[in-house]
Amino acid sequence: MINNISKEDAMAILKEDAVKIKNLVNKQRDTLCLLSCPAFEEVVDTQLFGFSREVNFVVRCALIEEKAGKKLIEDLESDLNGHFHAEF
Repeated sequence: MINNISKEDAMAILKEDAVKIKNLVNKQRDTLCLLSCPAFEEVVDTQLFGFSREVNFVVRCALIEEKAGKKLIEDLESDLNGHFHAEF
């Protein structure tokens, strides 16, 4: 049985997951070295897709607004893209 979760809790969980993805991608970047490497791009794409599915689920459960969910995804994409371009 799932305990009741507040909108604030749902948003906090999503933000924590976004940070985990950023950390994972940073570790992969350090390991793979090349940002244009297909394996690295696959890691980023897979993580972004999974996060977008997670956000979609939370939106469908009416725990956050669709606009807030889209902003979370856009912010993560922007953070990842901005960080990668800064490395070149």
